[in-house]
Amino acid sequence: NKMNKLKIIREFLDQKNIAVAGVSRTKHKFGNTIFRELQKKGYNLYPVNPNMDEFEGKKCFKNIASLPAEVTGIVINTKPAVTGSLIKEAEAKGIQNIWLQQGSADKIVTAGLENSRLNIVSGKCILMFSEPVKGVHGFHRWLMKSFGKFPN
Repeated sequence: NKMNKLKIIREFLDQKNIAVAGVSRTKHKFGNTIFRELQKKGYNLYPVNPNMDEFEGKKCFKNIASLPAEVTGIVINTKPAVTGSLIKEAEAKGIQNIWLQQGSADKIVTAGLENSRLNIVSGKCILMFSEPVKGVHGFHRWLMKSFGKFPN
């Protein structure tokens, strides 16, 4: 199983065009924080939410199928009940690189991915890996490394 290997994490973060599923009108939702933080770090982001026309001044895509071809990765920050179908949509679109943010996948979702050809990161916070890592995320990363919980 190649899930969560540091090489896959690095390859994900080396991409430039990434969709973020799970942005929301609710300001403090974590999908929004991820979007804003990754945008500050220079990624070209594509918000996905079926109920919004725009997010942070960008066109919001109703579904994964409508994303432009240059999108090579997606961060999914939705409830597990929705996540499974988003993974299938991403795979159908040819998006191989999928980051399942903490809380977006349960055992049922991840069990179906064990032998997948997709590059999947699951149960990790993208903000602990996307450089520069600052503040609370930097501290969490230091703790993980200190206790041998950082992927290798």
